[in-house]
Amino acid sequence: MHNVTANGASIPALGFGTFRMSGPDVLRMVPQVLKLGYRHIDTAQIYGNEAEVGEGIANSGVKRGDVFLTTKVWVSNYKRADFLRSVDESLGKLRTDYVDLLLLHWPNEAVPLAEQIGALNEVQKAGKVRHIGVSNFNRALLTESVRLSDAPIVTNQIEIHPYIDQSVMLEAARKAGQSVTAYYAMADGKVFADPVLKDIGARHGKSVAQVVLRWLVQQEGVIALSKTVGEQRAAENLAIFDFELTAEEMAAIHGLARPDGRIVSPDGLAPVWD
Repeated sequence: MHNVTANGASIPALGFGTFRMSGPDVLRMVPQVLKLGYRHIDTAQIYGNEAEVGEGIANSGVKRGDVFLTTKVWVSNYKRADFLRSVDESLGKLRTDYVDLLLLHWPNEAVPLAEQIGALNEVQKAGKVRHIGVSNFNRALLTESVRLSDAPIVTNQIEIHPYIDQSVMLEAARKAGQSVTAYYAMADGKVFADPVLKDIGARHGKSVAQVVLRWLVQQEGVIALSKTVGEQRAAENLAIFDFELTAEEMAAIHGLARPDGRIVSPDGLAPVWD
């Protein structure tokens, strides 16, 4: 596996995501994926499984320092005092005195962005967070975040899969020296029946999931999150660094994007998307 370098951070290109994963599944899967060779684990306050992630890492036999750990502050904790308290709570649950990357989970206009970014910088300066970033931000919010922050913004975690064109966001990130972390890579399962993806997979002797994850990590500055509750699928998802998609195959997958391809856009949280 290669690492993606972004504004001073070195982030494993494939991470294991824990969104909508139950505590027992997290306790089972986190040690397993770390033993398989994953070194990037992604969670969030709102997922309700930080404690299990922390326990899973502790039980894995892999040193904490060898794991790139990401969590996200929920929107109700953006006021400075709440933010600082919530980060300490997250660290306690995660059984660590720092996280490698802390993100603002969604935009929240109820709290000034300057206060949010200020709190991110405060915990980073205190050594509780090594790197900071955002999630689900549009270009305007991303640009303003960079302007307000002393510490570099290293990633924007957004929805990316074959049916959504995120080229504008990718270009903005690259210009700012940032990475983009892709979630919802399997488009809620829609990719598995796609004939284009199945055909490409057949050519390489790979599954559709492997093709999609390879398409992501083969793009400059892109980190992919994979999620599964199956040990065999987790091993399969990791086996994407022994083949390469051709330029024509990459273009064919990009060509699947459509104007209505976005899946995740919750009312009250989503910004005006680019």
